[in-house]
Amino acid sequence: MGRLIGIAVRAAARAPMRTLPSALVSLERGVQDDLRGLPGERQVTVLAREAWQRACAELGAELAWTTRRANLLVEGLELEASAGQRIAIGSLLLEICGETDPCERMDAQHDGLRLALESAWRGGVSCRVLAAGVVSVGDAAELLPAEAAAASPLPR
Repeated sequence: MGRLIGIAVRAAARAPMRTLPSALVSLERGVQDDLRGLPGERQVTVLAREAWQRACAELGAELAWTTRRANLLVEGLELEASAGQRIAIGSLLLEICGETDPCERMDAQHDGLRLALESAWRGGVSCRVLAAGVVSVGDAAELLPAEAAAASPLPR
C-alpha cells in the first residue's frame, strides 16, 4: 500500500506548477484546473517518489518533484512496466496507459534530467480516469494488479 504525497496542476503549457492539498479528479477534465485534463491516455500523470529520487541521485541534484510537471506524486508504489494496471486513491480510479516519456523540456529544467528519467519508467506513468473522486495529500494509494483490474466491475 502506498500513499498520495503531492498534487500539482498548471494553468498553461509553460506555466509554473501549483501544488494543492486536495483536488477533484473528473472523467471530463482530469485534475481540476490542470491544462491537460481532457479524456485520453495522458489525462493524469503520476510520478513515484522513489523513482524520482533515484533520478535525482543519479544527477547529484535535489530537485522539487514538480520539476517533472506530473499531477500526482505517490510513494510506496512501483510503477515500472505497469501499463494496464490501475491506481486506486480513495474513490478515484486511474488506468495506467503507459510510461510518461520525458521530453527535451526536462533538460531545460536541469541538464541531464531527460536521460536520468528514461530508465525504469522514472518519469512516471500516464493515466486515464475511470472513476472520478476527490483526492487529498495523505490518501492511501494502491496499485491494482492486472488480474484484479480485469476482474473489477468498473469500466475499462
